[in-house]
Amino acid sequence: MKDDDDETVREARRTLDRIGEEGGLSATPAMKSAAKGVRDHFAAADADRTDPTEVWGTRIARALALVALIGLVWFLFGQIGR
Repeated sequence: MKDDDDETVREARRTLDRIGEEGGLSATPAMKSAAKGVRDHFAAADADRTDPTEVWGTRIARALALVALIGLVWFLFGQIGR
């Protein structure tokens, strides 16, 4: 039993060392995909590229929606803090 525990500890240390060498804080494919989705959303990648008014209108509307969301969250946390 003691030998199994020692081997487990050694294996865990090797794994942690390998992760540290590889830069364990690198983004996973899921994180990269989510970030790309957010970037595309706010850049209005889904808008009609032939109509600059639609592209910029979509970008402005989404930016204003984000500002409104941040303001709402700030307001709600202010209400909770009272």
